[in-house]
Amino acid sequence: MHFEHRQQRLLPWPRFVKRMANSARFAGFLIAVSLAIGMAGYHWIAKLSWIDSLLNASMILTGMGPVSPLYSVGAKLFASGYALFSGVAFLSSIGLLVAPVFHRFLHKFHLGEDGEAS
Repeated sequence: MHFEHRQQRLLPWPRFVKRMANSARFAGFLIAVSLAIGMAGYHWIAKLSWIDSLLNASMILTGMGPVSPLYSVGAKLFASGYALFSGVAFLSSIGLLVAPVFHRFLHKFHLGEDGEAS
């Protein structure tokens, strides 16, 4: 992701909206891939149905915790690893969404009243 330098002009509003849409698209892709990994693991390792796998993966991904009890050692190890991975993936996706707004705020803060770098 490329942001303008502090000595460049502030990005025009339509291009900023496009940048936000791209960030949201990338964050959504990261969440979708993370959810797919969790669903596959819960389905094939924990032997849960697809709908229960979706429920458990989405609950873990958002930090809510598991729903279905896990009985095998492999399922518990997968759930532990997926929980650690999910924490990083979810926070990374939030960072992707917030980065353009934060950058714009800092960039505007460094500009003078005339819109030029100070």
